[in-house]
Amino acid sequence: MPVGHIVTDVEGTVGSIKFVKEVLFPYAAAHLAEFVADNADQPEVAALLDQVAAIAGRPREDRDGLVEQMKRWIAEDQKITPLKALQGLIWASGYESGAYRAHVYPDAWRNLTRWHAAGTRLYVYSSGSVAAQRLFFRHTEYGDLTPLFSGYFDTTSGPKAVADSYRAILAAIGAAGGDTLFLSDAGAELDAARE
Repeated sequence: MPVGHIVTDVEGTVGSIKFVKEVLFPYAAAHLAEFVADNADQPEVAALLDQVAAIAGRPREDRDGLVEQMKRWIAEDQKITPLKALQGLIWASGYESGAYRAHVYPDAWRNLTRWHAAGTRLYVYSSGSVAAQRLFFRHTEYGDLTPLFSGYFDTTSGPKAVADSYRAILAAIGAAGGDTLFLSDAGAELDAARE
């Protein structure tokens, strides 16, 4: 069935879960304390740390405690929006320094390229922040893939296993459900998208 829009997940769908779990997560955990120490007074980082403190139920001044809490969340693969945003900021330096390149499956690269060339509008919906998604696709093993995508969505659109999140994305891109294909490796996400 031809569709005009494709919204894809990243981890496990476009690229390997191993890359995220064995490269990105450890990199963020290893650089988290230094990043917080160096950037805690920057407005964007300060706002994210305020959110982390509220979620963790810790005082904002307890930077060491917040860092330890975020490291636990990273180890548990928690989908906590301010943590994901902070991870994206940390990953930026790793991508830009060439410490790693984002893994993309060969068939995903071929199909994304083919779909884009055919005029299908491509979007990303991932639990990683929009900034982290853009970094991922800008620094892949196949080069910069960001020109393929028309937009990016993260958990600010809602949880990935909730149908209203997909309705919000459809409204944002001006598409109908019957004209949009959602790609994911998680059955609960596909069930929510189908609904």
